[in-house]
Amino acid sequence: MISDIPAFIRENTRVLAASHVPELQLYLADDAVSLWQLTEEQLGELGLPPPFWAFAWAGGQALARYVLDNPETVRGARVLDVASGSGLVAIAAMKAGAASALAIDIDRFAAHAALMNAALNGVEVETNDEDPIGKPAQADVILVGDLFYDRDLAPRVLAWLIEMQAAGKRVLIGDPGRTYLPRDKLVQIAAYDIPVTRALEDAEVKRAAVWRLG
Repeated sequence: MISDIPAFIRENTRVLAASHVPELQLYLADDAVSLWQLTEEQLGELGLPPPFWAFAWAGGQALARYVLDNPETVRGARVLDVASGSGLVAIAAMKAGAASALAIDIDRFAAHAALMNAALNGVEVETNDEDPIGKPAQADVILVGDLFYDRDLAPRVLAWLIEMQAAGKRVLIGDPGRTYLPRDKLVQIAAYDIPVTRALEDAEVKRAAVWRLG
């Protein structure tokens, strides 16, 4: 049983700079598999999702880098960071001058990680653990990092993002070319070579891009 999630995060991570966003620090894990197994053991549950909140994934880093380098993208806006994980993208949005940023992720550990990481970087973010897909978004800008890795999830996400853009939202996607990324529906607007963990990505550098809907 994990009664104190913030303490669990502190005990099993280190404060490190994100590799391609070195101005931001996060509570990051060294070993994905070990942390995953430990979480299952402590909670007494099997089949839990990987601890996405404990790593700075390439798509999220690309999106964070783009937002910081192009602050007009989010300045003064209400931002929604979908599948936020560590909260990196929401934090970058606040650093770039967003009016507010909601880090939303169905993993309850992610909410704690996002709040802790925001505090490390001197900003405030809001959190939510409800699935936003298919629902109206109370935001001006929707940022989605590394969410096109699952065959069933990808079309749901795409349909929702198309609907949100039609409703007047600005939509940006950060992705290193995951299997189900709908490239034919997207326009690339930036790309970065991002140092990553070989154990997670089977590579030391991933080319990750930022996309808008075509």
